[in-house]
Amino acid sequence: MIAAEKKLSYGKDEGIPPRERILAVAMDLFYRHGIRAVGVEAIAEAAGTNKMTLYRHFASKDELVAEYLRCLAGKASAAWERRAAQHPGNPCAQLRGWLEDVAAQVGSGDQRGCALANAAVELPEKDHPARRVIEGFKTAQRQRIIDLCAAAKLDQPEMLADELFLLLEGARVTAQSIGRDGLGERLMRMGEAMISAHER
Repeated sequence: MIAAEKKLSYGKDEGIPPRERILAVAMDLFYRHGIRAVGVEAIAEAAGTNKMTLYRHFASKDELVAEYLRCLAGKASAAWERRAAQHPGNPCAQLRGWLEDVAAQVGSGDQRGCALANAAVELPEKDHPARRVIEGFKTAQRQRIIDLCAAAKLDQPEMLADELFLLLEGARVTAQSIGRDGLGERLMRMGEAMISAHER
C-alpha cells in the first residue's frame, strides 16, 4: 500500500465536507496508483480525516471504489450531453466530436488510460460492486455510439460502433504500453476512415 501523498490533500479547516474530500482524494489516488495499491488509511490521511469518518460515508472501500467510478461515468455522460448541445440534430458531428475528444485524451501525457477499464482489470470479481458500474457504463457508451451511427444513417451502425469502440480501447492500451507519440492523430485518421467506409 502507498502512503498518503501530498499532490492532492486537504486540511480539516478547508470548509469542504468530509465526504467530498474523501471522494476527491480517492479519485486522484485510485487513478494515479491503482485501486489495489491505495489503502483507506492513505485516503483518510490525505483527506484530512480518519478511517472512522471514511467508513461513516462509505460502508467499505469497495463502495468508495464504486462511487469513484460512478462519478467518472457521470462526467463522461455530461461530455456526451455537451456534444449534443454543441451539435444539435447533427449526430455525425457529435460522433466526430467524440472522436476528437478521445484523440486528445490518448495523446495527453497526463493520462493513465480509461479509469473504468483499469478498474475492470484490477477487479475481476464479478460480484464486486464496481463491476456493475463498469459494465453498465461501457454498455451504455457502446449503445450511444450505435445510436449516433444509426441516426447519422451510416451503414451497419452496430458494426461501425464496435470498430470505433475497439479502436479507442486499443489506443488507450497502446498509449500505456508503447507510447503516445502521434497516437491521437493516428486515431483520428483511422476513425475518420472507418466512418467514411460506412457512409452510404
